[in-house]
Amino acid sequence: MPNLENLKKQAKLILRSHRERHYPVAAQIRVHLPRFLSMTDSEVLAASFKLSDAQEMVARQQGFDSWQALKTRLSTTPHKVKSSSSRSAPSKATIVGAEPQLFVTDLERSCEFFRGKLGFSLVFSYRKPPYYAQVGRDAARLNLRYVERPSIESTVRDREELLSVSMTVATADEIKLLFLEFQPAGVVFHQRLKKQSWGARNFVVKDPDGNLLLFAGPSN
Repeated sequence: MPNLENLKKQAKLILRSHRERHYPVAAQIRVHLPRFLSMTDSEVLAASFKLSDAQEMVARQQGFDSWQALKTRLSTTPHKVKSSSSRSAPSKATIVGAEPQLFVTDLERSCEFFRGKLGFSLVFSYRKPPYYAQVGRDAARLNLRYVERPSIESTVRDREELLSVSMTVATADEIKLLFLEFQPAGVVFHQRLKKQSWGARNFVVKDPDGNLLLFAGPSN
């Protein structure tokens, strides 16, 4: 279980992000707090939002219905007593996530591609008309950034097989299922499902802007 003090800090960061009208937090609030579900990003950021709301959101992210339920669980979970030396600042930072950024010339078209053909959902979009958005599927998050023209020439990208992002699944069965899921959706495959010499099985999808998206899993 996470540390209560760290969870309190998370709640305060969420509250501050809301007060500063940080658009990405609006999508997170809408996902975890049902009373905000029907609101737009602007409406979420303009609505009343208190520390108790942020704490409830943190609790729901941890799988609890309320902040009190989370606190109760933490108070009844055995934990080791740390020495004073173990409370010092960590000596090494740990990266807990990565969000690749794809450059696209038509953001709405790209969002529809990821949603309609690859099974992603829209996490958030920023401004109207949008120039920045995030799509997600399971643990994967991709940031889409509008640009006026492609950043890499398509012939160079294809020739050099310049991948924009790699996404993985856990088993050989899952990579086959994913490939079969995408086939009837009409996606363009730069490379069909293939077993590689290094023990992986993968395929590559090309998005409307020519970005190459690798999906990989173990071969057996």
